[in-house]
Amino acid sequence: MFLNRKRPFFLLLAVDGPLTIRYQRCLARCQDLSHQPPTLERFIIENDERLFKIVAPTNEFVRNDQGHTLNSDDFSISSIYNLMTMADLTIVNSFLSLQLLYAHLHGLNITNSERLRPSWDTYFMHLSDLAALRSNCMKRRVGCILVKDFRVIATGYNGTARGLKNCNQGGCERCNDAVSCGKELDTCLCLHAEENALLEAGRERTGQGSILYCNTCPCLRCSVKLIQSGVTEVVYYKTYGMDSWTSRILKEAGIKLRQHSPPTMRLVLQKSDYMSGIANISDIMM
Repeated sequence: MFLNRKRPFFLLLAVDGPLTIRYQRCLARCQDLSHQPPTLERFIIENDERLFKIVAPTNEFVRNDQGHTLNSDDFSISSIYNLMTMADLTIVNSFLSLQLLYAHLHGLNITNSERLRPSWDTYFMHLSDLAALRSNCMKRRVGCILVKDFRVIATGYNGTARGLKNCNQGGCERCNDAVSCGKELDTCLCLHAEENALLEAGRERTGQGSILYCNTCPCLRCSVKLIQSGVTEVVYYKTYGMDSWTSRILKEAGIKLRQHSPPTMRLVLQKSDYMSGIANISDIMM
């Protein structure tokens, strides 16, 4: 396979798992096939060779789609590791049998269409995450997008005001001292992402129909400003320390608040799933 991803609407899956679990699977297969099992050291060496080595020296020939014979000098075969870094979705498999893995995968929404073409909610939430990367705040990175009629009218991220020393350079003592959530807010020099977005947009551009997407639920002080600016809906992803207060005042003001979680691109088995696999090890190793 070539390291080239040109075709859209193609979901590349990568399946990975703990090395020790994979070794246990190898031992079980060797026992079933009456093969001599490798030592753990040999297994690790071969794993590293296959996972990271791009092209091993070889005189073997392969054929392309047209039936022409090619050798390893004619093209570059990517390593498994390089292919896995290109994956759209990574599944971490800690099960000890294919039956247990398949049973789990059956309950996952792997073919969620949002992984290939995001909904508006997911699209704007990803944009808010991107905006958050511009944050210079030492407490947390928050980004938001102000939207109206499916068009972005302003973006914002948290950090010190223009002209002041950046928070991550020591500009805000409160954030650098790691003060607890909700305390000493009057000494914080950082503008919140929502505040920056509202200042950029201005009252005349918000109002009826405007939606704020934020990767973190707005705090109380930002919520009252959202109410005053005329925003009609707030969509957030991550929770914050004062969500109940935010929910109460937004509801009182008639502003819709809802949480949207974009589909994860890394499916990791929960502890209960892993323990289920461990519990069935006797069935596999017999």
